Amino acid sequence: MTGAAAGSGRWADLSRRLISTVVLLAIGIVLAMASGIWLRMGMAVIIGITFWELARLTGWRHPEMHDTPFGRWRPLGLAVLAGGAVYTSLNFFDEWGPVVLLIPVLAGLPGAAQGNRWVFAVFGLAILLVGFGLVGFREVLGLPFVLWLMGIVITSDIAGYFAGKIIGGPKFWPRLSPKKTWSGTAAGWVGALIVGAVLVATGAGDPALLWISPLVAFAGQMGDIAESWLKRRAGVKDSSNLIPGHGGFMDRFDAITGATLAVMAIGLIATLPRVL
Repeated sequence: MTGAAAGSGRWADLSRRLISTVVLLAIGIVLAMASGIWLRMGMAVIIGITFWELARLTGWRHPEMHDTPFGRWRPLGLAVLAGGAVYTSLNFFDEWGPVVLLIPVLAGLPGAAQGNRWVFAVFGLAILLVGFGLVGFREVLGLPFVLWLMGIVITSDIAGYFAGKIIGGPKFWPRLSPKKTWSGTAAGWVGALIVGAVLVATGAGDPALLWISPLVAFAGQMGDIAESWLKRRAGVKDSSNLIPGHGGFMDRFDAITGATLAVMAIGLIATLPRVL
């Protein structure tokens, strides 16, 4: 197969998908293996970059923002503020940490395009909570729990991609994500269930993983769709070009955002499963 053929047709976006997986694995494993101040600083940097992308998507492209100093500097300033809020909330405020996360959201609202203010608020708070939550999972529930969470997202994504390409069929949500099929979506759930079942069968996880794993996979898929909707709304293909040829940080962390928020929500109403 020639290089041109490999990069076209049904598998044209395979390399992009592989890069996404590699980037997620590399950054995720580094942060997961880190601890203390390095873990918190690393997460603050990632959240700051992601917040910068969000600020650009929800405000900077609008003409009314271009000729104002606040418009020009808003994305960078909010990135610093968001990263600082995450780091500060993790180090100095304990149970009041999530309240500190509201600061960059409130600070950024005036700079968002009027029709995008609610979008900025919802996505901004989600990004900040994920940074706070991932560090909490690592420090309280341990490295295996974080690796399980990332493994669910990656397995669901890979299983969904290949099933969607090979089986095809009806689209899952064509208006928001025209490439996703029901076959790929269901395959993602099955892949997540298999991961949970293996952990339970080997004694490395609680039986609750059998129902939580597919649910988390579904939440990750919704995170992917939500980010696709945001980019369509902004009229862009990628959240940024920070990863040359492969988009930005939001493009790589959309699914982990949805999955992490789901686990945080489950933790509010039930005991999170043990993963060894």
